[in-house]
Amino acid sequence: MSRTQEAGEDVRRLVYGLRPPALDDLGLVGAIREAAVSVLPAAEPPVVVDAPQSLPPIPAAVEVAAYRIAQAALAIVARHARAQTCSIRLWLNGALYLEVRDDGRGLPPSPQAGVGLVSMRERAAELGGTCVVDSVPGGGTSVLARLPIPNDPSEVSKTPA
Repeated sequence: MSRTQEAGEDVRRLVYGLRPPALDDLGLVGAIREAAVSVLPAAEPPVVVDAPQSLPPIPAAVEVAAYRIAQAALAIVARHARAQTCSIRLWLNGALYLEVRDDGRGLPPSPQAGVGLVSMRERAAELGGTCVVDSVPGGGTSVLARLPIPNDPSEVSKTPA
């Protein structure tokens, strides 16, 4: 591969890191559905995504954060949960809420915060939101992110990577 081709690949990776094309092509809900299939392709039953038919315009930074949090939570389910089911729920109530829930083995007694957990919390915090990861009574784990949607879209000025 030539240096020019390598540079082109680097630019594509950087652009994808800033705003995944799936968000523009499929919208937030469609992009999350696609991520679920790519991360958990053999899930039986498939990952259920419960979301409104259509979402109002959401600032790009909030969309990217929700998408990346969903990706990270799904990766954790795939690697650690040993879950039979996984569901993703999106809803609006003064903010965008994202919940990823599985019925796997839950959190260990003294969980070590790895890159995935830390990045989910940091993405939410960058926007003034929260991301809480808890064990679910009866087994499993819940990741609940609350991402504020400002009244003035210019208040969210950057797109987190």
